[in-house]
Amino acid sequence: MTNQPSTPVWQYRSSKQTLLGWLGWFLLVALTVFCWQLMNENTIWAFVSDAPDQAADIGGRMFPPAWGYIDQLWKPLWDTLNIATLGTLIGVAVAVPVAFLAANNTTPSRRFVRPLALLLIVTSRSINSLIWALLLVAVIGPGLLAGVIAIGLRSIGFIAKLLYEAIEEIDFSQVEAVRATGASGAQVIDYAIVPQILPAFWGISVFRWDINIRESTILGLVGAGGLGIQLSASLATLAWNQVAMIFVVILGTVIISEWVSARVRQAVI
Repeated sequence: MTNQPSTPVWQYRSSKQTLLGWLGWFLLVALTVFCWQLMNENTIWAFVSDAPDQAADIGGRMFPPAWGYIDQLWKPLWDTLNIATLGTLIGVAVAVPVAFLAANNTTPSRRFVRPLALLLIVTSRSINSLIWALLLVAVIGPGLLAGVIAIGLRSIGFIAKLLYEAIEEIDFSQVEAVRATGASGAQVIDYAIVPQILPAFWGISVFRWDINIRESTILGLVGAGGLGIQLSASLATLAWNQVAMIFVVILGTVIISEWVSARVRQAVI
């Protein structure tokens, strides 16, 4: 009687893959336990248990909002809008050339120029606008200028990253067609690349402006102007009904900016 070979049994994962999977889960559980212990050491659980009562007390003091306080918020609101708008314009002005330098198909040097452009993008995206504002207030002093520059520095990385990805995704046959006519490098960019990325550019810019309005509302907490200054003053004096009024104004501003942003994106994309 001859021994027939056994039929191989199909398995979703090999033994090695299964072992590595269990090892990964073990490491994840161990990391979770370690993080929980670390958090537990620095947590005062008496405060945590009292948090619902404190939240209810503060919430009760916030209502009704101080509607008469809105007259003092128009100028800070205007400053906040200016910070967001001017900061976005600065970010766009710097991000556009950086995006062309970072894109694989438009950079003049993949070995030297592109890494520098990517480093600038990563640096801008790695530091929050509030930290930029904190640094700039220490360097150039408090005021709107620090807020505008902080928003601009933060916007560069966001806009440049999305824009250079859009540049890399263009239809290169159009570039070759324009180049075949004897067009210069600037003409190739003007007639073959820019028309393809223009809808993405407007969508990215308006989307970033919408984000910047949200971020500009809190820059005043570190002295960079806008509604954050009024918010900081109200929090310092425990004027919770004024804080509620500021929240209402911020919410209304964000809703309007979101509506404007959505309309503009629908129109250009």
